[in-house]
Amino acid sequence: MSEKIEMPQAHKTALLGFVLVAEAAGAAASLVTRPAIESWFPLLLKPSFQPPGWLFAPVWVALYALMAWAAWRVWRVRGLKSPPIILYAIQLALNCAWSFVFFGGHRIGLALIEIAILFVLVIATAAVFWRNDRWAGALMLPYIAWLGYATALNGAIFQLNGGTF
Repeated sequence: MSEKIEMPQAHKTALLGFVLVAEAAGAAASLVTRPAIESWFPLLLKPSFQPPGWLFAPVWVALYALMAWAAWRVWRVRGLKSPPIILYAIQLALNCAWSFVFFGGHRIGLALIEIAILFVLVIATAAVFWRNDRWAGALMLPYIAWLGYATALNGAIFQLNGGTF
């Protein structure tokens, strides 16, 4: 007979908070992404490995949920104002900012620089998470993989469309 372990209500509430904050970052980014996808983005040349547009939203929803779960796991060990959570918050803000640079500002080259910095910060976040909670570090791996792919897409779009900053 197995015993059910109940999570404290405060931990449930905190997990919900982490998920809502992460998904809100994605929702904020979509404010500039959606209009650009309908107007500016179709005019750009894209690489052959550009995925279909419908794929992005579900992938990002899942990735935001995974990174929120990872951050919550580290929060339980280190607390909210700890260096790993601060690093997480910085990368989450940069993640959101990328859409404003790329889709909102139409600055493909600047977005490429920004996403490269973001990629490094996400790897650093995953490494710090791993040292505090291995599951948290592992939960960041799909985000790293997708971000590497997104960086390659940004770079190819930059190159195909004149390569100016």
